[in-house]
Order: sequence, then structure tokens, then C-alpha cells
Amino acid sequence: MLPSSRVLIALALAASAFAASPTSPRVAHESRAAPPRGWAPVARADAATRLPLRIALAQPNLATLEAALLTVSHPSSPDYGAHWSPAHVAETFRPTPEAAATVRAWLADAGVAGARLSRSGGWVETDVSVAEAEALLGTEYFVYRHADGREQLACEGRYNLPEDVAAHVDLVLPTLHFDAKAPGSEPVVHRRDKASKASQVGQPGFGPNIFHELEQCDTQITPDCIRALYGFHYEPRATSKNSIGIVEYTPQQYVPSDMDMFFTNFSTSQVSQRPVMESIDGGNIDVDGEGYDINAESNLDLQYAMSLVGKSQKVTLYQVGDLFRGASFNTFLDAIDGSYCTFEGGDDPTRDPDYPDPYDGGYKGENDCGTVSPAHVISTSYSYDEAELTPAYMERQCAEYAKLGLMGVTVLYSSGDYGVGGYADYCLDDTGAPSYDGTRFSPSFLAGAREPDASVTDPESACEQVIYSGGGFSNVFAMPSWQKDAVSGYLTKYPPPHPTELWNATGSRAYPDLSANGANYVVAIQGEYYFVYGTSASAPVVAAMLSAANDARLAVGKKPIGFINPTIYSKAFTHAFNDITNGTNPGCGTVGFSAKPGWDPVTGMGTPNFPALLKEWLLLP
Repeated sequence: MLPSSRVLIALALAASAFAASPTSPRVAHESRAAPPRGWAPVARADAATRLPLRIALAQPNLATLEAALLTVSHPSSPDYGAHWSPAHVAETFRPTPEAAATVRAWLADAGVAGARLSRSGGWVETDVSVAEAEALLGTEYFVYRHADGREQLACEGRYNLPEDVAAHVDLVLPTLHFDAKAPGSEPVVHRRDKASKASQVGQPGFGPNIFHELEQCDTQITPDCIRALYGFHYEPRATSKNSIGIVEYTPQQYVPSDMDMFFTNFSTSQVSQRPVMESIDGGNIDVDGEGYDINAESNLDLQYAMSLVGKSQKVTLYQVGDLFRGASFNTFLDAIDGSYCTFEGGDDPTRDPDYPDPYDGGYKGENDCGTVSPAHVISTSYSYDEAELTPAYMERQCAEYAKLGLMGVTVLYSSGDYGVGGYADYCLDDTGAPSYDGTRFSPSFLAGAREPDASVTDPESACEQVIYSGGGFSNVFAMPSWQKDAVSGYLTKYPPPHPTELWNATGSRAYPDLSANGANYVVAIQGEYYFVYGTSASAPVVAAMLSAANDARLAVGKKPIGFINPTIYSKAFTHAFNDITNGTNPGCGTVGFSAKPGWDPVTGMGTPNFPALLKEWLLLP
């Protein structure tokens, strides 16, 4: 080990001597067309104000991440299923000494050195004035005020780094990143479901027959309807080896009595059964509040996930964040992957809540970091809009999901319920900022499983009642290789009728990938039954089916299915989906995109044909 250590030290010294030439040209490192919804600049920042400047170091080998993921995930790869260990992942992407030395040299050239500098994990940290930060980053800082009265400092438009430094930096804070959550408010992530509260399905005490007639599945969806729609009949055989997890963000909580009410009608053997809760950063279901807005999401996710996988399969509830500070996706990712806590500099303190919580009654423990294990399948019924985040923030999470795929984890996200528009029907204006008056399509970030409406006997259609299926093309991420043929086929045969300035036609990541029913779900909420609609219903339903596929593979000594996208887009799996060819996903003053034969940006590859999917996955190594 000694020779290797000496080599690393020599590299670090060389980097200190030669990195960050003062003549290196500056390049834009991050930019955004406009601040997030609700924020506006109100004054120039005082030049003497002190800033805790934090510089996140870039990681090595990220350029090889996609290739490595395809090696273990593509069905034609000889290494399909040869997932990496967490230790292998952490070691491969650890920051290099050269990155820290290059950043330190740049700061020293600008007069920021010595005791003013510190290193914490993947960060290089210093304390500078606004004037110094503006000189370092070639930008201007302003005081921004939110509509709710909050204020923070941020730079305008973009910031810059020397070209040789930029290669070693992921992002710099504080710059363009805005706090998306006020203490005590709803979680940073948006709940993506709606309900028709006026049309309750029934009341406690109604006989179960009203809910069990398959002929009624065109107007109300129950677990039996899901099984009939997708041929989902499976008895688990490897439950001790298998795992499935559902993520919820406080204050969203499930109600135990509602679980029993639902199970009494639809899965009697599970009455009194509960998910196994993993509390992350103070996550708890005993919150101050109740009703549809607090209970619907968790009740929906757990009632359907648990009833579909059955009594013998444990379901883990990842309850994330305390009642006061809540949580972001990064809060959850920190907990299931200890290396993520410092990956690319760690979390963004202006967006991701920090623990211990200083508020009275809040969680006083340290941030949960690598404290819980990721399940083989993880379902999340929450999402952001791309326009609310910076590319660097999203890319950091995207890399983490790729790493989870390397370790054999399947992650599902709902894709939104506003068609081609963003959350709450916001679209984008000509500058790319969210606006009710905007006409440009607003893609979702982390879009996944999807939801056409359907009956058992009739062909399914894209959901066009109460909600519209979120789908389209990213403004940030390039199109991955595994979906190019399918998406190109759609664009060639069925070119969208919209001007290209409304949507990204430059070859970007298209979504969704697959679908499931998302309308008329019967859910027990606060002692009553409701019809619930949304892609938030689709995600746990598909997760249950993928968990069954894992069970079948584990039972015969094979590995979990892991990152499924290269597989489901392959020719062998085309027949394993019910192709949806009817309906659109309206938004932004348009009809949106259209469901067509093959992949489309409304329903993806289609809805699951479980027997066919199971057969194909069992044929893989």
C-alpha cells in the first residue's frame, strides 16, 4: 500500500503546482433562465456580506457510469445480473486528490488560502465576502424574496469557473439553488394525485360484493381488477430473500384503521398487518393532522402495494423527514446509500433539509446516512418539475439512481398528472420559467410508471378523466441508447403536430417508460372510500409486479432484475406489454402528445402483461 500512497501524494503536489493558471479562460458552469416559481430579485447584495462558499468536487469515472450500468442491465450482456457491491461503487466514484488540489490552487491564486480553506468530505469550503464571490465566479449576487416573505442570496442567471477548474467541480453554493421548502410547510416534493371527493365509493359496513364484481372495473378499480387487467396472479416463494419498499414524505401518513378497513374488503388475511417502518430523519406516522391531504397518498400506496404482493411478503415503509423540516429526495438517498451523503459534495443546504432540526419538537438526531438498506424494488409517488431545479442538482440524483441500478435496485417514480404541463398546470414561458400563461411544455424530473384508464374487458386508453398522463421530452437529459429505436420510431411515424419551440425535439430523454391504470382507485381514507386518480397509483401497482418477478428469479437462484429500462425496451420484451393506442395527454393549451402503436410519450411501452414479463425475465441469466 505504501508505494500507491506515495504516488497519490505526488499527484496531489503536481496538481498544486500547475493547476488553475490565472490565464485559464472562464466558462459558464451552471445557468438558469429564471428563478424558481415565487422568487424574484429585490436588491443587489451588499458587497461586504459574508458567504459560506462551498465547492462540490466532481467524481472520477462518471463518464463510464452508463456503460457500467448497461453491462449489468442489458439483456444481451454476458454480465447481466452481475451487480456491484456498495463498496465497489463507493471506491469507483470517490473524489480524487487532484480535484481538491486544483480547486485549492485556484482559490489561492485569488487570495483565498490558508486558514480560510477547509475540506469536508467532497466539499472544499471557505468564507468569502459577496464581492470576493462575484470576482471568483464572474457573476452578481442579489437578494431574492419569495411570495411568502422568505429571502435568500443567489446569483443572477449563471456563474463561471476557469476552464481547468470546472472539470473538477460539480457545483458551487450558494449560487443558483433555491430553498424549495419553508419549515412547517408541505414536503419539497409534490404529491401527484387527485381525488373526486364528491363521489365516494361507499361507507364502512357496506357489503363486500359491491367492490368485487369485475364487471364494475370500468368504473372502480380494486386489487382484483388490477389482477384481472394484467394477469397478475402470483404466489411468492422467496419472501425471505426478496424486498419491496414504499417511500413517503412526512407529513403524508397512512392510517392503521384505514388499512384494516381496506383489507377487510379486499384481502382479509392481511387485517392487522402493517408495513415495516424505517424512520429516516425523524419520519413518523403520528403527525398533527388528518384528512385526505395528509392520508390519501400513503393510504393509496400501501393499501395496493401490500394487498397485491400478499401477506407473506414484507413491505418496508421508508417514512422520510420530521414534521417541521420535511424532506427532499436527497434525504432519502442519503439514508439508503452512505456514500451519497458526500457524493459530488453532498446535499444542497439551501434545498435539502439539514438535521438535527432546530425547531421545537423536531428530530434532534444527526442526518441519517447509510442507516437503512435499499429494497430490491422502491416505489415513489412524488416528483419535481425540471424547471424547479438546476441541471447539476438533477444530474447528481440521476447518477445515484444509476449507482443503485448497478447494485441491483429497481426504482419507480410517478410521472405527473398534468399532461405535458408541470405541477398544478404550470407551463413554461419563452424564458423557460414556470408560468400559468406559458405555452411551452414542462417536463417532469424522475418520471417513471404511468397510468392509462381502463376496464377489464375493453382496450385500455390513456387516462383522460380527472388527470392526464404526464409525458414528453426532457429539457436536461440526453436520450439514452436503450430507448433511441423506440422513440425514433414514434417520431418518424407519428411526428407531433406542435411547433418545436414548444417541446424539446433535439433528441432528449423521453418518458414515460411504462404504464398502469391510474383512475378510479378505491381507497379507504379516514373511514370512508374515495375514488383516487393519478400516476401515484400506478407506481406501487407496477412495483408489486416487479417485486413478484424478483421473487421468481430469487427462488431459482438468479439475481434481482435491477435497472429494467434496457430490458423492457429490448425486442424480446415488446410483446410483454399491452400496447395503448388511444388517448392524449393535454396541457399548455394543446392536446399534448398522442398514444400510438409502440412506444409513445403518453403511455410508454404500454401496460404490463405479467405472465409474459415473468416468462421473459426468468429466461434471462
